[in-house]
Amino acid sequence: MPLAHRGKSFAFGGRGRDDAVMTNVPEGFTYRVRKNGDVEVLHHGRPASVLRGAAAQRFLVDVEIEDPQELMARLTGNYKHGNERMARNHPRNRQR
Repeated sequence: MPLAHRGKSFAFGGRGRDDAVMTNVPEGFTYRVRKNGDVEVLHHGRPASVLRGAAAQRFLVDVEIEDPQELMARLTGNYKHGNERMARNHPRNRQR
């Protein structure tokens, strides 16, 4: 059922309410390995972070195991934005 507000109706893109799930999945991250072994993390083609030494080597191992987008988002600091505390206290998340 569409929501109505001040004479305007808002639909969920032609899908039912149960199908309208919004997820904040990181995207747009890439990386490249430099000749000297450093790893440059890019976000939408722009440099976001540079990993050197042991951190670069650990990243290259972890990127094969974990979700690469989420890993790069965590490493660049573009991961948590302050709403996690409120989400943790939400009734559906209290058992976690």
